[in-house]
Amino acid sequence: MGELAADKHVQYILSVEKRKDSFESVVMDHLRMNGAYWGLTTLDLLGKLGSVNADEVISWIMKCQHESGGFAGNIGHDPHILYTLSAVQVLALFNKLDVLDIDKVATYITGLQNEDGSFSGDIWGEVDTRFSYIAICCLSMLRCLDKINVEKAVNYILSCKNLDGGFGCTPGGESHAGQIFCCVGALAITGSLYHVDKDLLGWWLCERQVKSGGLNGRPEKLPDVCYSWWVLSSLIMIDRVHWIDKEKLVKFILDCQDVENGGISDRPDDAVDVFHTYFGVADGEGI
Repeated sequence: MGELAADKHVQYILSVEKRKDSFESVVMDHLRMNGAYWGLTTLDLLGKLGSVNADEVISWIMKCQHESGGFAGNIGHDPHILYTLSAVQVLALFNKLDVLDIDKVATYITGLQNEDGSFSGDIWGEVDTRFSYIAICCLSMLRCLDKINVEKAVNYILSCKNLDGGFGCTPGGESHAGQIFCCVGALAITGSLYHVDKDLLGWWLCERQVKSGGLNGRPEKLPDVCYSWWVLSSLIMIDRVHWIDKEKLVKFILDCQDVENGGISDRPDDAVDVFHTYFGVADGEGI
């Protein structure tokens, strides 16, 4: 079995920021905040966060904040709960949460909770259990979880639970590994994991491992490094990670590396990107 090409991955992450005129950079411009979180967290996991200028990063993040208190994916874009969490997470990485007006950010997030306990992503109203997790995670980091109706938030998440033990994006939605991570994570933060049938959900999750060792997000789908993270993390939270073959999973992730130029792809021999590099490195930490 090979090894994680850590130095190459660091070089790859640092090189991405320098290629601002590339096609990939232009089409990702609107969600640069997420990209910053993925890349910077990867560097942190690899012990190289000091390779970037923290003051420049923090200055840019604060320029992405709107009067509403929410953050946009980049300067000049609209605020969304997705980018708000990434902004808070990056500031936490640098131990700089003190630059925030925490009440202002918390007010933005609490204003997105709906009467049924769900959360919208922004003022346009899309509802998804991802946003429930994001709101709960972000407010927990800011120590403002008491500002929302936690009971209603938990009950809405539970209404998205399916007969197979998994969770969907809305009530009746198909069970999906990404949504399961969000729902289980939110329940864990709120001390509500006792609502989960851990054996039933653990069985659904461990069945996501395919012959190559990778994990998929739904039945009959291809394995993917990012789904490997969401499944692995969920199994860890419900104490069922021993139900998968971790050695085969490690081999799958290592096979997705570009050992010459750095970076990790969704599956072997595909193009690498920051998103999957982050999840691949994080997978290694989880295992």
